[in-house]
Formats: sequence, C-alpha cells, structure tokens
Amino acid sequence: MKKIVLAYSGGLDTSVILKWLKEKHGCPIVAFCADIGQGEDLQAVQKKALKTGADKAHVVDLRDEFVRDYAFPCVKANAVYEGGYLMGTSIARPIIAKYLVKIAKSERADAIAHGATGKGNDQVRFELTARALAPDLKVIAPWREWEYTSRPQLIDYAEKHGIELGAITREKPYSMDANLMHVSYEGGVLEDPWNAPPEDMFRLTKDPEKAPDAAATVEIEFEDGVPVGVNGRTMTPVKLLVQLNELAGAHGVGRVDMVENRFVGMKSRGVYETPGCTVLHAAHRAVEALAMDREVMHMRDGLIPKFAELVYNGFWFSPEMKALRAYVDATQKGVTGTARLKLYKGSCLVTGRKSPVSLYNPEVAGFDTFATYNSKDAEGFIRMSGLRLALNRRMGWE
Repeated sequence: MKKIVLAYSGGLDTSVILKWLKEKHGCPIVAFCADIGQGEDLQAVQKKALKTGADKAHVVDLRDEFVRDYAFPCVKANAVYEGGYLMGTSIARPIIAKYLVKIAKSERADAIAHGATGKGNDQVRFELTARALAPDLKVIAPWREWEYTSRPQLIDYAEKHGIELGAITREKPYSMDANLMHVSYEGGVLEDPWNAPPEDMFRLTKDPEKAPDAAATVEIEFEDGVPVGVNGRTMTPVKLLVQLNELAGAHGVGRVDMVENRFVGMKSRGVYETPGCTVLHAAHRAVEALAMDREVMHMRDGLIPKFAELVYNGFWFSPEMKALRAYVDATQKGVTGTARLKLYKGSCLVTGRKSPVSLYNPEVAGFDTFATYNSKDAEGFIRMSGLRLALNRRMGWE
C-alpha cells in the first residue's frame, strides 16, 4: 500500500486499527472522521488520531447533508426496518463511505479501511458504497484479517500501545454508535436478549417512568413531505432535528429494543434511541393521511419494506434505490400541512392534523351531511364488489 484512508471514529476499534495498519503496512495513514452529529469533541478525536499514528487527520462537517439528503428521505418514505428500526446507523454509512472515497481520491490513496466487524452489516454498507463509487479502490477490513477475535483483546492491545480507551471499559464493553438521528447499542450485556438494557446506558432519552408528569404538545410542518418547521418556526434540517431530539427525549420517546435479521444472515439484538425521528414519522403519516391519494399511498406502502431493506443492506447508491427514491419523491408532491402531537412518558400520539391541500372533505365524509353523497350508490358498489364472492359460494368454495 502507498497510502490508506481510514474511517476513524476515535473509538476502541478504529484506534487499534490505525495503529495496526501503521505496523502492518508501514505507509502513510490518513484518518477521516465524519461529523454527523455524534456529539463528541471532534477536535479531540482529530488530535487522538494524530497521537495514535495518523500522518494526517480530516474532520468533515456533514451534518446538514446527512439530515437533508439521508435522514429526511427515509422519513419521506416512512422507512422502518422489520417494524421497529428507523435505521439511524444504516443510513449514516453511505454518506461516511461517500466521503471516505472522496478523500481517498483527493489524497491519491490506493486503499480505504474501516472498523466494521466481519459479523456485522456495516462492512457490507461501507464496501458496497465503495464499489458503487470507486470500484478500483482496495478495501482493507482488519476484523477479517487480523488475529484478534474479541474486544477484550483489543483493550489489551490498546493498553499495551498506550491508546486512550475513552468510555469503553471491560465492565461496559458494548458498542455504541451515535449521530443526529439516533444512538444505537450492541454487544456486551445486550447479547443476551433476555437481559434488560441498563438504564445508565441511555444518552438521548429519559426513563419514561421518570419523564415529566405534564405532557408536551408539538406541531410539525411539512412541505412536499419534508419537515420544515416546529411550532410555527421555520428551521434548517439540523436545527429541527436537534430540537425534536431534545423535546421528545425529555419525555422518553423513541426507545426501541429488538432482535433483527442482519443482511449477513444472523439475528442480532440492538437497542436504539431515536426520539426526533420517531416524532417525525408519526407526524408525516398524519399529514399524508389528509393530503395523499389512497391508491398512491397504498402502492407506496407496499414498497416501504423494500426501501428499508435497501437502506439496511447497504444499497443506497444502487440503480434500484435511485428509481425507488424517484417514485417516493413523486408521491410526496402535495404532502403539505401540519401535524400536532402529544408527547407523554414514552408515547407519541397524534392529536390533530391540517393541510391547505387536504383531500378530506367533511361534507362528503360527515355522518350528518348527505347532500353531496348519494347513499343509494353504495348498493350497486357492494353488489359488484361481492359478485365474485357469491359466485365462489355457489361453486362450493368456503
């Protein structure tokens, strides 16, 4: 290798990897850290990379692009993986990998490296993105090459080489990933699906039992499916999500504990905190209910599992995702309006919705008005809809 660019977080795995790459390949190592709102002192992360052996360290602020071009498109698509996971880690990987490739090109590097394990999904997400954007770049995945098989062994290596461990300890060795969308937790005590997550683990959400006794009300505005304002104030994507994270987190909203099916074939247990986006998903659905045509909605809903699967499995830069996103964008034209929600001790309930282009007409739908709707029409509609059922019955089908 002439030069390697490493996706660097400052955590245990990538810090050990940085040192290991330097020892194994003996070439310049460039560390790249993406600022996607993980809430850390990234100047300190940059200094740690240089102290650990990096020849150069880049920190790139990607927060606006991450929320605008990655998180919000998932909200527009109502994308949820296996009924619970809002994919805060999954959708962060393609933007990190995109800039990892970009820096590798600018640095004239011939290889990129990442800290994803050989058992996880992230290795697939990083490397599929690299294949889509720069197939000639070599990818180095130390977890698939070196002799280490556990994080305690990495802790031994770090202590031996004087690498700072930060928050990782032998008592709390679970893996944590944070960004503006969420915080995820895996490993350690969580590897037993019967173990309840320790309360002191959570960073974004308050224990619902200890949340305020008074509910909070929030109104969220959308334009063409995109969140644009909170409580009457127009905001940038980052400020909007930060405010909702704080508000919903204070009321214990957004915790998910699930066992999911990884793309690589195994089941894994993950615990997630996604307060702001949990509220956005509920609000978006409420506005769609008013402003979206029924058949367009039902067709889009049938594609939600596919959209979520493509994000989860790492195919963000695939031809099929490009086509699917174009369809989702088309369905969102006119999804404009406001949803009102009540946040209370872990729950997020829609209490109102309105839209300037609402398809809801009280004169048609109301039980007290029949002037614009002829009830007699329903008789023929029911007969035609039930014709095949009657024919089947006469043929002896049950």
